[in-house]
Amino acid sequence: MNTKKPYSKPTIIRHSVGILNKFGRPPATVPMNRIDGFSVRELVEKHGSPLFVLSVPSLRERYRDLNRAFKTRYPKFRIAYSYKTNYLKSVCALLHKEGAWAEVVSGFEYDIARDLNVPGDQIVFNGPYKTKSELIRAFRDGALVNIDNYDEMQVVEDIADELGETIEIGIRINMDLNDPPWYKFGFNVESGQAFEAVKRAESGGKLKVKGLHIHTGTYVDDVTIYSRAAQGLVNFYSYIKEELGVKLKYWDIGGGYASHNTLHTAYLPAEQTCPTFDQYAEAICPILLNGPFPPQEAPKLFIEPGRALVDEPFYLITSVVAQKRLPTGQRAVVLDAGMNILSSVQWYRYNLQTAQDAGYMLEDTVVYGGLCMNIDVLQMNTSIPPVRRGDLLVIPHVGAYNISQSWQFIYLRPAIIALENGNVHRIREAETREYVQAPESIADEFINGLNE
Repeated sequence: MNTKKPYSKPTIIRHSVGILNKFGRPPATVPMNRIDGFSVRELVEKHGSPLFVLSVPSLRERYRDLNRAFKTRYPKFRIAYSYKTNYLKSVCALLHKEGAWAEVVSGFEYDIARDLNVPGDQIVFNGPYKTKSELIRAFRDGALVNIDNYDEMQVVEDIADELGETIEIGIRINMDLNDPPWYKFGFNVESGQAFEAVKRAESGGKLKVKGLHIHTGTYVDDVTIYSRAAQGLVNFYSYIKEELGVKLKYWDIGGGYASHNTLHTAYLPAEQTCPTFDQYAEAICPILLNGPFPPQEAPKLFIEPGRALVDEPFYLITSVVAQKRLPTGQRAVVLDAGMNILSSVQWYRYNLQTAQDAGYMLEDTVVYGGLCMNIDVLQMNTSIPPVRRGDLLVIPHVGAYNISQSWQFIYLRPAIIALENGNVHRIREAETREYVQAPESIADEFINGLNE
C-alpha cells in the first residue's frame, strides 16, 4: 500500500520586518485603530464601509499654519481656497469661517460659494471657460475675474457695453517654469503674448487691468519654481507699469503646493521632499515685496491652495473583502473601495495602514479595488501585514480631488463624516440607487411587452 503523499509545489514567500520606528516596530505594523480618538471599527459599524473621515482640527490647523507662514512675510495677503479640490459644503464653510476667500473655476462652484454666503467681492473666478451669464453675475457681484484668452476678453468688453461701465479685470499669464510647460491657461510671458494681452485690454477703453494671475503647476515640491514665478511677476509688472501705466491692485500666484503623499515617480517619500509652508512663503514673499512700488502700495497677494489644505485631514476607511495568491506567488487582497472614489491612486503611492493589530511580519501585496475592472489597482506592490476578510485598512491623506472627482461606477459613493470636539457629524449621506437614477426617465414604448 502506497502511503506516500502527493507532491505539492512549495510557495516561497519573502517576508520583511521593515524599518523600526521610535516604538521599535515597523511603521506599517502599527495599527491606526483610532482617528481623533474615535474607534475606526465603531465608525464603520455605525456609518458603513468604505467611509471618508474628516478631521476638523487637522483642517483648521493646516489653514492657520499656511496663513501664518505667508501673512508674517507679506501683510496684504489672503488665501482663496481652491473649490475644485474638494467642494464639500462643510469643507468650504469651515475654511471660510477661518477667513479664506473662494477660488472657483465654474458657475457650479460659484453657486456653492454664494449659497455659503461668501460675498461676491471675496470670490476669485478663474478657468478657461466661463459663460457670459456667469461673467455678468460675477462682475455685478464685484468678484475678481481673471481673463484666460482673447475670446473671453471680447465677451467681457461686450458686457462692459451692456453694463455701461469700465470693468476691472485680471490677466492670467503663464511662464516657462515646468517641464513640460503649462501653456493651456492664460498668455505666455516669454513669447510676448502676455504683454500684448494687457495692451489689448487697456487699448479698448472698456477694461482696466488691475490684477495678474499665474498658476505654476500641480504638486510642486520644488520651491525654486515659485521663486522664479514671483520674480517673473515682478519683472512683468515693472514692464507693463513703465510701458502702459498699469497699476495693480492684486497679484495671484495660484496653488499647486504639495502634501505629504508620495508620487509614483518619486524616489524619496513625501515626508522627505514636501516643503513646509514656511519654505513656500519664504520662496515667494520677499521677492514680491521688492516689486516696483513703495511698501504701502504693494498689491494684495493671493494664493489658491487646495491639496495642501484638504489632503491630509481626510482618511478613507475600507474593508478587506477577499484575499488570494497570484500565480507569481504574490499575495493579493481585494477591498470594498475602488478607484471610483480614490482616483488619485493614478498619481500617489498611498500608505495603507491596518486598523487592527496584525503582527510584525510584512509581505509584498497587490491591493485591488472592488470594481470589476482590471485597471482597478490601488497598490501594485506594498508591504503590509497579514489581513483577512473583514479586517479594516485606513488610507490617510485622501482629501484632495478624490471626492470632487469621484463617480458612480459599479458601486455608489460612500458616506462622509467629520470629527470635532468628540462629535461625529455626517456631512454627506451614502448614495442610493434612487438618488443616482432620479434624473432618468424611460419611455413607455421601451418597456411595453417586457415580462409578457
